[in-house]
This record gives sequence, C-alpha cells and structure tokens, in this order.
Amino acid sequence: MKLHDTSTPGLKLFTGHGQGYVAVNQETYTTNLLVLPDRIEPDWTPHAFAALELADFTRLAGCGAEIVLLGTGARLRFPPLPLRQPLIAAGIGLEVMDTAAACRTYNILASEGRKVAAALLIETP
Repeated sequence: MKLHDTSTPGLKLFTGHGQGYVAVNQETYTTNLLVLPDRIEPDWTPHAFAALELADFTRLAGCGAEIVLLGTGARLRFPPLPLRQPLIAAGIGLEVMDTAAACRTYNILASEGRKVAAALLIETP
C-alpha cells in the first residue's frame, strides 16, 4: 500500500508498505529496521518475533524516543513482559501493533514533531 507523502524536508516518513517490505522516503527496506524522524537504523534486530531478546529492547530503550511503536509483522503479537522491562524502566511508552498500523501511526506522530520510533519486524513472504 502506498502512503500519502507529506514532503516534510529531512523527516523520515513511511511512503509505502506491503508483504515483505516497507518504504521510507521512497527507499524500500526488506529487513527489520528502526525508524526515527532523523535517522534509519537497518537491521535493528536480526530476530523474528519469537526469537526477540532482552538486548533488542535495551537497544530500543536507548534510541532517544519517548514512544516506541513495535510493528510485529502481518499480525499483532505482544512481547512478553520481561522483554519490555528496559522500556518500562526508562519511562518509554511502547505501543504494539501490526507493521502496517505502526507505519501509519508513526507518520502521524512524527509529523506532529513527537519523539517517536518505529521498530518494525519485516516478514518475508
């Protein structure tokens, strides 16, 4: 699905998503990635959802965001509480949703100037 381009200079926004990919500012990504308004960190984790580790969430806790949107692929899945502890301890909000919803929500929050991060798990078809 193509998303509406708001053309905000310098801001990293999702411009499309589909099975096995997302696009940020018209550039396609096919692996897990972390997107913040000012940067993209490809391969933020090498793990699929079931293999996520505490270190993955510790990295998210240090990314500088006030809220992290975790896109869990084609369907909504909640990570276990012990994995979320680094975010809780840092006072960072976590919203879990499917990847498509995470892309849309991120665009809204980033366009509002919020300190948001989208941590996306990209499932290959």
